Amino acid sequence: MTMKLHKTLASISGMTMLSRITGLLRDQLIGYMFGAGADTDAFLVAFRIPNLLRRVFAEGAFSQAFVPILAEYKTKQGQDAAKTMVDHVATVLTWALLLTTIAGVVGAPLVVIFVASGLTANFDTTVLMTRIMFPYILFMSLVALGGGILNTWREFKVPAFTPVLLNLSSIAISLFLLGLHLEKPPIYAMAIAVFIGGVLQLGYQVPALMRIGMLPRVGFDLRLALADPTVRRILKQMVPAIAAVSVAQISLVINTQIASHLQVGSVSWLSWADRLMEFPTALLGVALGTVLLPSLSKAHAENDHHEYSGLLDWGLRLCFLLTLPAAVALATLSVPLTATLFQYGKFDAIAVAMTSRALIAYGIGLTGLISVKILAPGFYAKQDIKTPVKIALTVLAATQLMNLVFVPWIAHAGLALSIGLGACLNAGFLYWGLRRRGIYTPQPGWSAFMVRLAAALFVMGVLAHWLGERFDWIALRAHPIERIAILGGVIAVCAAAYFGVLLLCGFRFRDFKRVAA
Repeated sequence: MTMKLHKTLASISGMTMLSRITGLLRDQLIGYMFGAGADTDAFLVAFRIPNLLRRVFAEGAFSQAFVPILAEYKTKQGQDAAKTMVDHVATVLTWALLLTTIAGVVGAPLVVIFVASGLTANFDTTVLMTRIMFPYILFMSLVALGGGILNTWREFKVPAFTPVLLNLSSIAISLFLLGLHLEKPPIYAMAIAVFIGGVLQLGYQVPALMRIGMLPRVGFDLRLALADPTVRRILKQMVPAIAAVSVAQISLVINTQIASHLQVGSVSWLSWADRLMEFPTALLGVALGTVLLPSLSKAHAENDHHEYSGLLDWGLRLCFLLTLPAAVALATLSVPLTATLFQYGKFDAIAVAMTSRALIAYGIGLTGLISVKILAPGFYAKQDIKTPVKIALTVLAATQLMNLVFVPWIAHAGLALSIGLGACLNAGFLYWGLRRRGIYTPQPGWSAFMVRLAAALFVMGVLAHWLGERFDWIALRAHPIERIAILGGVIAVCAAAYFGVLLLCGFRFRDFKRVAA
């Protein structure tokens, strides 16, 4: 069975775009109701705790260890054997995460102190919301299991749409609170929305898993599940994978801790800037990672080195083609984007300025962030997780050294800049490792490709800067529809200029079509 990767990527990106749009609407409503204040900081910190563990244990370490082995199992031993293995994995995962959830609910005060000791004024609120949201890690770990299975069976649309349900839950709660006309809506209602969203996401995947005959069955005999040699192999792979993912999350915890001691609102400004960054990172980075890991794992199982290298090359070219103009747009249009999308209700001009600074800093590392999502699967698909761990540890140390320089200079934006530059460093080391081992060999035409990109980026950057300076985006708050229309026109003109120059330089879309076996 063949798969047209560019069409699959477009499909996943479309679903991810819907997820990010609803996520943006959710954050807009939170900003409108609460602004960048202590309550918002408390919610974002409380949500970050289970979200952090989700990234470490579920979507991060688990997926990296599970998907390549599942793809190998499916290719070599068939569906029945894969189903038995999945049942054992589900049993171990469920009971381990259930115990983790109970420990997190009981020990929530200690967890909050560890993550953000600077939130002293809203400490009790943060603890309560942490307890409400902690079961989210259990739901999302099982969602990650189901998503890994569906992606391996090339059922990409359901996992890509699943995150939308969390955002819809939060939006519904937000609109309900607005409908009550409360002067100070209870922020903890947003925590309840996260809990409900986790349940909805888990339930949504069940029919798709039943349709392919791979709905996991959780058993009570934990010893039998642990006796499965493949389960032990996955757990063995998860140890370095947890270390690899934890490095990035440790950096995030450190940055949250630092931000909680900075000016009130710093956590919120960084979160809103990160929300805007999620559009390009998710649309391309997450989508490419989702498509590439099963395809790379299959190529590795079939010992097809040419296909393996070609997939990585295709991913990197798409990365540069789409992330570089996005980075230029974030740098030149940071204020227009922030003001147009967030400056409503309690989100004031100061919040616009502070969020836009963080957005520029994040944007510097955009290409690095997405390149990592392409290059790291080059190791994971070969079940080599130790190399990315060693690289990530080096990057962690470098990132925190950069914080010592940047935070005293540009405050919260320094945290964003350190993350961006650290991602570029990470991508550089991963690229060097793949080249040195002969896993990846660039295909011909890169030099001409980069020259064309440089010309198009220059024209687009000059045009975006000139257009962005023509309007008073803060004053246009009084005319929101007009502001949205103007920003949409500016983005359309810049995009047309970028792709127009590329076409004049000889770029053709057909060069990026790819079919995977």
